[in-house]
Amino acid sequence: MRKLENIINLLEQSAMPISTDKIIYGLVGYPLAHSFSRDYFNQKFETEGINAQYLNFEIDDINHLTEIVSEYPSLGGLNVTAPYKEEVIPFLTDLDDNARAIGAVNVIKILRDSKSGEVVGLKGYNSDTLAFGQTMETLLTPQRHSALILGTGGAAKAVAQALDELGVTTQFVSRRKSVSTVTYEEITRAMVAHHKIVVNATPLGKYPDIDQCPDFPYRFLTKDHLCYDLIYNPDETLFMRNSKIVGAQVKNGLEMLLLQAFISYSIWTE
Repeated sequence: MRKLENIINLLEQSAMPISTDKIIYGLVGYPLAHSFSRDYFNQKFETEGINAQYLNFEIDDINHLTEIVSEYPSLGGLNVTAPYKEEVIPFLTDLDDNARAIGAVNVIKILRDSKSGEVVGLKGYNSDTLAFGQTMETLLTPQRHSALILGTGGAAKAVAQALDELGVTTQFVSRRKSVSTVTYEEITRAMVAHHKIVVNATPLGKYPDIDQCPDFPYRFLTKDHLCYDLIYNPDETLFMRNSKIVGAQVKNGLEMLLLQAFISYSIWTE
């Protein structure tokens, strides 16, 4: 198991040295080689003259979260990505209503005593719902009233919440059958015809495993379908290419990522 000392060594070997006089924000997850968040935030901080720095905390065990919080006295907030959006919840002292309803967290605000600066709590939020919903508003059509969501993790739950708020009904798809899911093998032409939105909320196809994609019957898609991949690296996933070949409209997760970053920073600094 990787110890905190090794995590710090990895950070010190990164392109940007750690500053001790800046507010620290960061991303918790594993692995993080695919993430654009660090470069995005650090460029934002430099461009806007914000005295802050964003770090990647690539940890192979969510229990290291408490060590990160104690190690960085100027830590102001964290983003959380796979595989810890659900696992992180027991480490938090509070959740906002949206994160509680979804059961997943991707933003943590560090709560500190106004006088001593000591950490008094960690509050979890979920920016996926708002960010995804905002990207979907202009993509809805009268035919797109129902969606298949590939995956059942934290991101999938946030997508379902956003679509519900937009009046779109949803059906989860998983490799395993349950009372709330259908399996990929059970997807029929009629089912695809009814659900004109298909969202890939799985990690399949994410860099570096760009030759992977969900085992979906792409041949049933039409030009009326929207196939939305939450992945943003690579720009065009195999899921998107397979969907585009048969005429479906496709979209990646880059716009959602940028909106999430804006929402995260607003939460940390409000």
